[in-house]
Amino acid sequence: MKLKRFLLRYYPPGVILEYELRDHTRELKEIDLLHLTPDTDIEVIVNQIVFEEPLISESKKPHLRRLIYKLIEKLENNESSDFFLFKILRAHILPLTNCAFNKSGDKFITGSYDRTCKVWNTISGDELLTLEGHRNVVYAIAFNNPYGDKIITGSFDKTCKLWSAETGQLHHTYRGHATEIVCLSFNPHGTMLATGSMDNTSRLWDVETGECLHTLLGHTAEIVSLDFDTQGQRIITGSFDNTVKVWDVRTGRCIHTLTGHQGEISSCQFNYASDLCISGSIDRTCKVWDMASGTCVHTLRGHNDEILDVTFNTTGSKLVTASADGNSRVYNTMTGACHAILTGHEGEISKVAFNPQGSRILTASSDKTARIWETETGDCLQVLEGHTDEIFSCAFNYDGDTIITGSKDNTCRIWKC
Repeated sequence: MKLKRFLLRYYPPGVILEYELRDHTRELKEIDLLHLTPDTDIEVIVNQIVFEEPLISESKKPHLRRLIYKLIEKLENNESSDFFLFKILRAHILPLTNCAFNKSGDKFITGSYDRTCKVWNTISGDELLTLEGHRNVVYAIAFNNPYGDKIITGSFDKTCKLWSAETGQLHHTYRGHATEIVCLSFNPHGTMLATGSMDNTSRLWDVETGECLHTLLGHTAEIVSLDFDTQGQRIITGSFDNTVKVWDVRTGRCIHTLTGHQGEISSCQFNYASDLCISGSIDRTCKVWDMASGTCVHTLRGHNDEILDVTFNTTGSKLVTASADGNSRVYNTMTGACHAILTGHEGEISKVAFNPQGSRILTASSDKTARIWETETGDCLQVLEGHTDEIFSCAFNYDGDTIITGSKDNTCRIWKC
């Protein structure tokens, strides 16, 4: 085996080795640096990597050192800048349902009750494409990140459609669900997609052929949240039956049923290492689960109303919850300790997101504002004002220097650093 080149992965931090085998084919190997911070001793990290990784020789140390400096530089970016309103897009004639960025952040998509999905240029604010064909509300939407050349739309018309992000051409219509599709996702490789429906099932589909590979049967109520693990080998589904199920993607078999919540699940997610997942529930708690055993590691309490959204930071070291009580809470994943409470919204928080660096948290609220918070202290750094109705969708781009907010006022706002 021979090392051909280094590649960088900024979020979460890591170095990817591209190496050549004897038959001249090339493979990739990832070295995760999830605990990298601006205070990390770079010499210690470099020596450890060279010691543990046979592909990297002593002579490559200076190059590796430069790469790790670059990763740390990225982590320190955007630390002090405020966001300003860059564009208001009167996106749809009826209310929006969702918005999402592609990986580079130069395009984003919006779904709507007007039965369409629109593709936008983030820089100019121009509408690039209108994806028409659904016969009911377009509720769930996603790019096949990191590639960004395909879009999926899930609708109340019971179908999911696959489109070209470049031309708007319809590639496939996936049929089989008995009722509305409310959540969906591509796997990390973009070769498979998952849909979750009000018919109590989730389905796995082949992106190329349009074939249904597996129907995941077992939940006794609607599926409202799903997430693939980082390698695309497992998927979790969160349901109104108060459980999260873990499935083997290859076989469609249920590996674990995570039971313990006393109310419907609203949101679930894997951490980057995929050894843990979290679930938020209307029972006012968030639970952290061990994926190997299927047992609950922590039950995170403190909210006095339903939890509507939960998410990890990119490395998985912290998680944040959003609640109908108008607060968000930041927890240490390993200890389960709450180390910040984000207080200031005057209405429920339906969506929450970390920036890629993990230093900022974005919340969207029914009080018509979004807020940016300092992760460590819980201080509110900025209030994004201007929407005239509740904000239900918000997202950072991959670099963390652009935000989109989607509101019931039928507009999308782009905010830049």
